Amino acid sequence: MSEAVPTNGATPLLEFRRVNTHYGAVHILKDVDLAIYPGELVCLLGGNASGKSTTLKTLLGMVTPTSGEVVLDGEVVNDKPTSYRVINGVTMVPENRRLFKRLSVKENLQLGAYLRNDKGGIAEDLERIYELFPRVRERLSQKSGTLSGGEQQMVAIGRALMSRPRVLLMDEPSMGLAPALVQQNFELIQQIHSEGVAIFMVEQNANMALSIADRGWVLQTGRVVLDDTAEALMANPELRASYLGEG
Repeated sequence: MSEAVPTNGATPLLEFRRVNTHYGAVHILKDVDLAIYPGELVCLLGGNASGKSTTLKTLLGMVTPTSGEVVLDGEVVNDKPTSYRVINGVTMVPENRRLFKRLSVKENLQLGAYLRNDKGGIAEDLERIYELFPRVRERLSQKSGTLSGGEQQMVAIGRALMSRPRVLLMDEPSMGLAPALVQQNFELIQQIHSEGVAIFMVEQNANMALSIADRGWVLQTGRVVLDDTAEALMANPELRASYLGEG
């Protein structure tokens, strides 16, 4: 299968090279190849138990491949901890936000910079988050658990941005949001992408994900079965029947 690679000669920022993972005797990811290039927005689609969340956890270092390589900026990082990857520009907005609900909004945001020691830069980035999410500024002292789902998503994205990522992993960003907020959420993702942050998004809402993505992959039972530009995937009859509810 030929990969839909950008034509500008760029080097992948983050990639899998024939990655296999297991949970005990269960084979989850099977010879998966993928590459995320600087500044692009790519999505990973697939049904339940297809291996999407394991892909994210393996990229972030929470799961170690049984074989194959995870490569960050040309360096094999299979044995590097999550903290190393965060310091080097990879972070995640987890499924269901996972905020520390008893902490204030500001405290949650500050936790995103826990591996940094540049106080001036941290203050600048907090101000940038407030400009990006004015509603967050209004609720800085409020406990995160009292926020609406959409507001919690803003805080979760802001917390991740506080680590100054070059690639932002997002696990089901529309999950649990009211339908009216889903469009707003994807507009926020587009805005972050427009600032030069690469985004790798796992998402059940295939229509919305592909509408803003550059490229995409489809996983089935741990294997990549489709790999193309977002435009081509939107037009693919197999994908339309399986994931877009058509056919």
